[in-house]
Amino acid sequence: MTTINPRMTHSFRFVRATYADGVAELAYAFDQGEEMVERIRFPEAPAVPAHRQQAFDAALKLLHLIAGVSYYKAGVPPTIEAEPLDDETADLLDALYLHGLAEFAYRNGLDLRGRIAFPRSAPSPLRGEGRGEGTRLPQAPALNLPQRTLVPIGGGKDSLVAAEAIKSIGGEATAVWVGNSPLIAACAERTGLPRLNIQRELSPVLFELNRLGAWNGHIPVTAVNSAILALAAILYGYDSIAFANERSASAATLEYEGQQVNHQWSKSLAFEALLSDWLHTHVAADLDYCSLLRPYSELAITRAFARLTPYFDAFSSCNRNFRILGPRPADRWCGQCPKCHFVFLALAPFLPKPRLLSIFGRNLLDDESQAAGFDALLEYQDHKPFECVGEGAEARAAMHALSQRPEWQEDALVARFIREILPQLDPAQLALEPWLMPSGEHRVPARLQRALEAIG
Repeated sequence: MTTINPRMTHSFRFVRATYADGVAELAYAFDQGEEMVERIRFPEAPAVPAHRQQAFDAALKLLHLIAGVSYYKAGVPPTIEAEPLDDETADLLDALYLHGLAEFAYRNGLDLRGRIAFPRSAPSPLRGEGRGEGTRLPQAPALNLPQRTLVPIGGGKDSLVAAEAIKSIGGEATAVWVGNSPLIAACAERTGLPRLNIQRELSPVLFELNRLGAWNGHIPVTAVNSAILALAAILYGYDSIAFANERSASAATLEYEGQQVNHQWSKSLAFEALLSDWLHTHVAADLDYCSLLRPYSELAITRAFARLTPYFDAFSSCNRNFRILGPRPADRWCGQCPKCHFVFLALAPFLPKPRLLSIFGRNLLDDESQAAGFDALLEYQDHKPFECVGEGAEARAAMHALSQRPEWQEDALVARFIREILPQLDPAQLALEPWLMPSGEHRVPARLQRALEAIG
């Protein structure tokens, strides 16, 4: 096993990407050190149709480049070695590595600005310096992909709302997930949709590097899964990938030395637009990548989920269920993490109190030891947690709604909110109703837009 210290290396190399018999192999290395080989396994994979081969190769190349973020961050060396990229691909990768690793950099005291630069090919007349700001690249050919949708399932409420919305319009869809979580598998089965379970096997060398003191921290895993699903769409034949990222995902967690740090950057509209446009110009004109829930706030989504009672005993948004390493909670909700806090608070205005307590097995708002966690959600004396949670203003609106309801007013943290926090807030900023109105800003393709009605 390797003994290299990646923090002392000079270059990160994209060595090769290959595909055969349903397995993509992605190889990386620091300097001339040991190769790190990741494998993505696509079950019962058909042969790649000849007319999709070029698109498949482009999607595989992008997957190699995006998945490399898991390995690059172990050393963040000053040089990235890859075959030269066109400007659009390099722009996508530069943005992803800079913004997708912003939280990692913040937590480790690093500044990646000016450090991440993917190699670029010489400008062509089409892609060159003379191109007007509003000029678009020509689209890749349409592949006449079957009109059906890959719906990524994460085990939480959002992806289940998206799945049910597509089912409501009779859309043909498949529940898909990456990894081997039994909880996600159970939720996918509960949707009643066909299922596709793709496996991602990280290189064991990475875990050894972590043991030896590599840089470690949050990576933009939604971007990696998005690239995996783009390859799957070409392989199996789907014309759309519909994630369930809400508009709150675009809001930064905090600002650090002039840079926005967003835990959810690879769930943001900015990333969605970059990848969607890239797929249209480099892979297939008829392959759409979007978030079905983009018009909605977290509170609007929890209101929609509150109607989906068949999932109440199966779903969980608690991230401790999805760790690669380390202990998981004995039940579906640890009751201690920011995701548990936020989902409890966001559902509370839309469910009868006994029903909510039966889901979580306890009343998180009547536990004084949880005050700091809820304060962070409210952005009261703290910043929003580094988690996939809604905006502070959303949390304040939900807590204010509870403070007006007799059945919640005596619970310890609601009473504290009424007593200590509410007097400091502007009442005009606390209404719940504006959060329940959809935004017109989204990239949902026309074929799926009727599904939005089922959510709102």
